[in-house]
Amino acid sequence: MKKDEKEVSFEENIKKLETIVKELESGEILLDDAINKYNEALKLAKACDEKLKNATTSINKIMNEDGSLSEFKVEE
Repeated sequence: MKKDEKEVSFEENIKKLETIVKELESGEILLDDAINKYNEALKLAKACDEKLKNATTSINKIMNEDGSLSEFKVEE
């Protein structure tokens, strides 16, 4: 991502993705436009997936008594 580009939030990407899906499902879109929308949807889905993975990684850390972070593991 370029420095001058604003990072789009997860929620904004989801809204765009939902809009594209509705357009594609309507069947009232030209083939070339549908292909472009499909490719855009793939990019949005990938961006959302990356943000979710980053959030999961961040959330799964626990702060130790010394202030350091470590992976949170559930002991059975």
